[in-house]
Amino acid sequence: MKKKVNVNKIKLNKLILIFILLFLVVAIGRMSVLALSSEIDGVNIKEFVSNRNTRKKTVYAKRGTIYDSVGNTLAQTVNSYTVIAYLSESRSKGFKTPQHVVDKEKTAKELSPILGMSEESILLLLNRNAYQVELGPGGRDITELKKEQIEELELPGISFIASYKRYYQNDDFASYILGYVKTTESGELVGEMGIEAYYNDMLRGEDGYIIYQQDAYGYKMPNTSEEVKESVDGVDVYLTIDSNIQFFAEKYTKEAYEKYNPEWAITVVADAKTGAILASTSYPSFNPNIKNMTNWLNPLVSFSFEPGSTMKTFTYMAAMEEKVYNGDDTFQSGSIKIGKNEIFDWLPEGFGEITYDEGFVLSSNVAISNITKNHFTADKLREYFKKFGFGSKTGIELPGELSGMLNFKYEVDVANAGFGQGITITPIQMIQALTMISNDGVMLKPYIVDKIVDAEEEIVYQGSKEELGKKVSTETVDNIKDLLYEVIYNDLYYSTGAGYKMEGYDIIGKTGTAQYVNESTGKYYFDTLNYIRSFVGMFPKDDPEVIIYSVMKRPYESSKGIQEVVRGLVKDIANYKSIFNPNLNEDLTTYVMENYLNKNVDVVKSDLEKKFSEVIIIGNGNKIIDQYPKVNVKVSAIEKVYLVTNGDEITIPNMTNWSRRELDIFTALANIEYKYEGTGYIYEQNIVDEVLKKEDILEVKLKSKIKKEDKIKDNN
Repeated sequence: MKKKVNVNKIKLNKLILIFILLFLVVAIGRMSVLALSSEIDGVNIKEFVSNRNTRKKTVYAKRGTIYDSVGNTLAQTVNSYTVIAYLSESRSKGFKTPQHVVDKEKTAKELSPILGMSEESILLLLNRNAYQVELGPGGRDITELKKEQIEELELPGISFIASYKRYYQNDDFASYILGYVKTTESGELVGEMGIEAYYNDMLRGEDGYIIYQQDAYGYKMPNTSEEVKESVDGVDVYLTIDSNIQFFAEKYTKEAYEKYNPEWAITVVADAKTGAILASTSYPSFNPNIKNMTNWLNPLVSFSFEPGSTMKTFTYMAAMEEKVYNGDDTFQSGSIKIGKNEIFDWLPEGFGEITYDEGFVLSSNVAISNITKNHFTADKLREYFKKFGFGSKTGIELPGELSGMLNFKYEVDVANAGFGQGITITPIQMIQALTMISNDGVMLKPYIVDKIVDAEEEIVYQGSKEELGKKVSTETVDNIKDLLYEVIYNDLYYSTGAGYKMEGYDIIGKTGTAQYVNESTGKYYFDTLNYIRSFVGMFPKDDPEVIIYSVMKRPYESSKGIQEVVRGLVKDIANYKSIFNPNLNEDLTTYVMENYLNKNVDVVKSDLEKKFSEVIIIGNGNKIIDQYPKVNVKVSAIEKVYLVTNGDEITIPNMTNWSRRELDIFTALANIEYKYEGTGYIYEQNIVDEVLKKEDILEVKLKSKIKKEDKIKDNN
């Protein structure tokens, strides 16, 4: 019997065969297309394959350093570390010694004092159910020194993640000038405020990269080409800031701020012959290492306010230039009618009939009002103020500079503008205008960058004196100098500058007291407290070398705080720069300070003790990391020299007969707190020749060596 053929099965097999053949044809065709085509579905095949195997590694540039005028570091990029703790036992598998935290209580106890965190807070982190944790906040952004301290503990499971951060060696020193940096999510340092912001693109440098081929395991493939672009480190910026003068300005301004509680205080010191800014400080200040600012504006260029009677200096100069000023002419002080308005002197009953020279010394508003009423329109006075640099930016190398405002129109407004009300200026504009007086009528552009040096140590920018033209005559300069001198050194009962009188110091200047507007009412305050008080001055009189501008808003006890700032600055700067010191014996030996950084303490001390009366060592280290006075400073043999070492233990020396200034220098360099009673010189202290413990606060008592009747009278 024949076997029956299954026709359906044969048909099915044929269909399967045909399907397989069709699939092979399509697959071969598709493969042919892929092999022959450079682009598939809009994707470049070669680039796609290359990108899968190509890696680009960024080579980061180092952000440049900011220095003072003699090369002391003010801001730099340093290694930074985050402390991490490995908690999982799995990390120790295969190791002979534990690689995770074993004794959590011991680890917390030993890390607590270094990280500044409580043992309890560290234990909370160590007891988490995690492979690893960061020990924050105290363990973030720690220094190389703290890292070494932790490593010496040899704690199992404790490690570090390396990164970079911007470090400001002197904390709140010149902070509004320097600014600060923020770290982006990608780890880039970006300048915010001050020099850091203004020169951010130059400081940051230019990142490089390496492009290479990698294998399936992520390793660089041998014998393959690579593309390399070298990184270019950022430039180094050298400021005109003199750290010694900045220290003086910080010291006296901070003391006055804490003592007289103004809303804010500003002090600026400039080189009278070049326009270079030697110091600029303001309070409240901030520490750019921790960014604890309450104000995000640099007061030197971004605060504009009514200047008050310091502006009378320039109104008088305008009258002298117009040839309408005669200092011997007289007027009746007290008050004057300007249209429907009445303007009063600060002493409402006035000073009687006085000369215009006396009107300047006594800071008479009526004197100014008479001058503007008789000789100036709004346009004419505004033209002079603009000529003197007010109402426009100076162009100093700092961000956020304001122009101020000179919007006055009516006759009474002209009078108000003449004595500094109804207009606004910035501190840097005032400094610029004062350079006319110190340079025979030639105005100088203020600047704060001495030079910029690139990674190849080539100077790419050199700051220098820039003359803006002769704005007033020599005769005007001589006349205004005489009047500014009389403001301070006169015998008039109501003299406004008597509090700045310093026998033996040839200082000239002008006081200022400006009302300011109540923001809620839009009207001026009328009381005894709400004023912006200020002083502009320079010395020596005949050939000024230094300009000082000090301002406080709403200080207690009138202008005493500004007087203390200015008098302290004049004495210290005169001594430091050897401009004039009535108490210095001309035959006294002086030395120029060398750079002792990174040198051996014992060797340097032995050398200096042959020259100076006393050498103060701060810390128990063997290398010098800071010094005072700074490099190239001229120092008399009778002065103390301070050397800061790399050791943490601070021994408090016997400070008997130390001055308050010497105490401030020591505590600032040692970064320690102290309390004091009295004024003058130290005669008692609670810690002597002992190491200062962490919980200790140095307490001293001072008393004067000067007889009471010999003290300088402090007039208001």
